[in-house]
Amino acid sequence: MPKVVLDWKTANDFVVDAFVGVGVPEEDAKICADVLLESDRRGIESHGCNRFKPIYIDRIKDGIQNPVTQFEIIKETPTTAVVDGHDGMGQVIGYKAMSLAMKKAKEYGMGMVVVRNSCHYGIAGYYPTMCTKQGMIGITGTNARPSVAPTFGVEGMFGTNPLTIGIPTDEEFDFLIDCASSITQNGKIEYYARIGEDVHPGTVIDQNGKPVEGDAGVALKQIRNGTAALTTLGGIGEALGGYKGYGYALVVELLSAALQDGNYGKALDGKDEKGNKVPYHLGHFFIAIDTNHFLGEDICRKKAGDILRAVRASKKAPGCDHIFTAGEKEWNIWQQRKDSGVPINEAVQKEMSQVRDELGLKYVFPWEK
Repeated sequence: MPKVVLDWKTANDFVVDAFVGVGVPEEDAKICADVLLESDRRGIESHGCNRFKPIYIDRIKDGIQNPVTQFEIIKETPTTAVVDGHDGMGQVIGYKAMSLAMKKAKEYGMGMVVVRNSCHYGIAGYYPTMCTKQGMIGITGTNARPSVAPTFGVEGMFGTNPLTIGIPTDEEFDFLIDCASSITQNGKIEYYARIGEDVHPGTVIDQNGKPVEGDAGVALKQIRNGTAALTTLGGIGEALGGYKGYGYALVVELLSAALQDGNYGKALDGKDEKGNKVPYHLGHFFIAIDTNHFLGEDICRKKAGDILRAVRASKKAPGCDHIFTAGEKEWNIWQQRKDSGVPINEAVQKEMSQVRDELGLKYVFPWEK
């Protein structure tokens, strides 16, 4: 499908106005828009404007996500906090939770905040980046609707559960590993369906334990109705280490539910026993580590940079001219896009025009000229 580039200012202003139009307070809408567009800045289009309408606008209209966020601290110590998000905007909850963890870390060296009853919080890498910008190490994770099967299983029992870590360096980009504990995530399958790309072999398993192939839209429906599931990192079985992705997925599931007495597994399906839509009640965790409570930010940045440069300078495989470190490709994409804008595919173009018309906003998009 053809893509049209939408400049960053128009994209940001529209997303903010659209969120405000469905009841999100303006300051919260700005946070939501920044998290959303950060995904597109990094080239992770599955979590940017591609999810703007179906994951956020539609859920607010369906009454399963609250546009006004109630961020309630239900227990707190000098280094920890437990938060109930009351099914508000996940980005706002995530931003405030990591900010609180960072505040605690600056005073005591480390801070951890856990959250229950939240919603999809966007690109996980946004929150550790809040830390690395201030010379801190940041860690976050979230559970999600059950769509991933455990090793030797075929039923979706937990979410794509990313474990995301950011470490400051002395380079133009910090180290940031932000990926699901499954081979791929629901957002990627949704994106493939939108652009007409087939499911990648080995990423989805059916009820007979066989790989699902072909039309991504069909695979997505199978995942939704429980007749297929995503596979963990390492793939089907144990031969290529699928149990490792499975183990890390459960680490995230536990940290997203056990400390905050939150929902998990099938309870995150977004539907009640009668099939009616209900809030997702997701859980998150946020950890901030202040490098100045160790040997200092400068030493940490320099040593981290040295390690990454040594890895990139190592011997390349035949036909390969560069070894990448986490965060580098995303930085490169931002350099390519920062003076132009976000590429919008045809399906999302239609959704953005639809939201504009429904809310009566005054925008003329480039695909309409």
